Amino acid sequence: MDDQTPAEDDETPNRDLQPDHLQMQNQREIQKRIASQELRKLKAKNEKHHTIWFGLGMFGLIGWSVAIPAVLGATIGMWIDSRWPTPYSWSLMLLIGGIALGCFNAWKWLHKEGGID
Repeated sequence: MDDQTPAEDDETPNRDLQPDHLQMQNQREIQKRIASQELRKLKAKNEKHHTIWFGLGMFGLIGWSVAIPAVLGATIGMWIDSRWPTPYSWSLMLLIGGIALGCFNAWKWLHKEGGID
């Protein structure tokens, strides 16, 4: 019949059904799954292969973050110049201030996105 002894037949099914053995086996599977997920996330974080569309989007975002404050500054400056004439050009001063503010915002955003401290 079987080459196994009755003692071996009794131990094998009981060992598989013991709660401690099943719990340890489940823990190992969970640990393996968590380790593989963590490895995948770390790999994705380290490999930053961006497409051309990402680069163009970034270029556009930075451009708009500088252009909008500059245009707003120039517009407000022209309005001030038309209402209250002075020897100083508010258009030019607010245009430069808007460009400076936009460049600062772009720099801050790039450092935040790039992970640079």
